[in-house]
Amino acid sequence: MKLKNIIYNLSVNNLLIGKIRYQYKRIKHYPAYRKEVKRYKKRLGGYEDERFEKIKKMKGMYQGKRCFIVATGPSLRVKDLEMLSDEITFGVNSIAKIGEKTEWRPTYLGIQDPYVYEKIEQDILQNFDDNVFAGDNLCDKFQIPERFILFPYMGLHTYYMNKYNEFGTKFSDDAYRIVYDGYSITFSMIQIAVYMGFKEIYLLGCDCNYQKGAKNHFIESGFIDRSAHNNYGRLMSGYKEAKKYIETHNDIKIINCTRGGMLELFPRKKLEEVLEEEKN
Repeated sequence: MKLKNIIYNLSVNNLLIGKIRYQYKRIKHYPAYRKEVKRYKKRLGGYEDERFEKIKKMKGMYQGKRCFIVATGPSLRVKDLEMLSDEITFGVNSIAKIGEKTEWRPTYLGIQDPYVYEKIEQDILQNFDDNVFAGDNLCDKFQIPERFILFPYMGLHTYYMNKYNEFGTKFSDDAYRIVYDGYSITFSMIQIAVYMGFKEIYLLGCDCNYQKGAKNHFIESGFIDRSAHNNYGRLMSGYKEAKKYIETHNDIKIINCTRGGMLELFPRKKLEEVLEEEKN
């Protein structure tokens, strides 16, 4: 076993080692974090960042419409996807590996985790054109196609606004200036959906429960998340921020259409009911 894996395993089970490891990561990533903050402040001050020109043009382009954000929880079914063939949809991560399971494809695909991207890069490159939202952090490790839609992913801020084993984030409605990490690509897509003008955002496949040794995704990406034991707390911190935002923006609503799962922060509705209402 590699030394870093041994240290990680110790940090999970030992409070002191866990805190030491956390502080080490804060020190290690601080220069990159400051660089992210500097770039954000420049955009906030009016600087035209050419890297994000595509997403800047997408502000409000779906004003007043609805969308479905399709996560990869195990409750998701192929039949659910096929029911969304006439809807505007955001798929995430391993949805890129849908392959021959169905002819359905998401309107957009979202990806920001470099470990996941490494596993599904070829699936994305082969099956998606210019409809991929990609966190700019991926450019540090991969040759990201110019056709992709880069977004300014603030991925390190959680280290500097939280203490060890505490989770919290922020919500942005300006995806050209910043998209905050909320411990999931789904949270990033919610921010982007708000920026694009959607007023009804429906979540599907957001199970939010991770069981050791169990199948935790509709389609596995091949990446094994070693910190899955903390996933529920992390995910909820992001969704709580999304809820706070919509509570002060009454014209926007988030509805959970997931079949089961543990996400209870948003009103629930059956997918079939939502689609039937549109017909009527």
